[in-house]
Amino acid sequence: IVCSSKSFLAAADDGGEIKIIDIRQQCLYKTLRNGHSSICSSVQFLPWKPWEVITGGLDSKLVIWDFSKGRPFKVVDLGSSEMKSGNSTGQCFNPAFVHSIAVPDVDILDKLGKICVVARGDGGVDVMNIGSELAANRTKNSVKPRKGSHSQSNDAENTDTRGRLHLDYTLGGHTAAVSCVAFSMFGERGKFIISGGNDKSIKLWNLFKYIDMDQSGSQSDHRDLLHLNIDLSRKVNWLCTTPAATENLVVCDTTKVIKVYSVS
Repeated sequence: IVCSSKSFLAAADDGGEIKIIDIRQQCLYKTLRNGHSSICSSVQFLPWKPWEVITGGLDSKLVIWDFSKGRPFKVVDLGSSEMKSGNSTGQCFNPAFVHSIAVPDVDILDKLGKICVVARGDGGVDVMNIGSELAANRTKNSVKPRKGSHSQSNDAENTDTRGRLHLDYTLGGHTAAVSCVAFSMFGERGKFIISGGNDKSIKLWNLFKYIDMDQSGSQSDHRDLLHLNIDLSRKVNWLCTTPAATENLVVCDTTKVIKVYSVS
């Protein structure tokens, strides 16, 4: 469940549908269907497109919707051969289920760009440029928005040409399914991507370093992007940080206890 600045709430369900609730009117605004063929595990509003949401599911698909019309118009299948071709082989045998997605808040868009971070069932973490890559990898199921839609996506307006960054075990990443991802909210907001997984570990990836490398054209090894590894005794179900001076990381694992770690 996630809320938007326009007083909408979105809830993804096990049937693959997404309910958009109008909080002010206290009613169901739209039901988004026919985008996912399995459980819809995660949903996020796109802060730079007020009438769009992006969803991920256990069908290995990312879908961008115009929820004003209730239609999907961009679909990326992470399980397709094209999306696998750039990944390292031998990661793990799980499909590329989408367990969690994260998009940056509007106040850090200038630094991070219009990206989406994806926690994958095969142990990878993808950092994807929504404007360039998702549009370029449309599948047969993609549907163009009809005339009159609130959403006016135009791929040509996106000048950020950064491609996809795939963070996997070859870079010190996870060796089992990644269950959750988040941007760090402490210190320099958005500096780190934080991922937690079924391998009982948490990884902090330095996103600012990657952006600086990309902008300078540096060919530096992406192994430098792993800033910190935290080994735990249990699988990670969820995590988040707080916008405070203290660099605290809140973790929910498979126990009944919520844990707070300091990553400073």
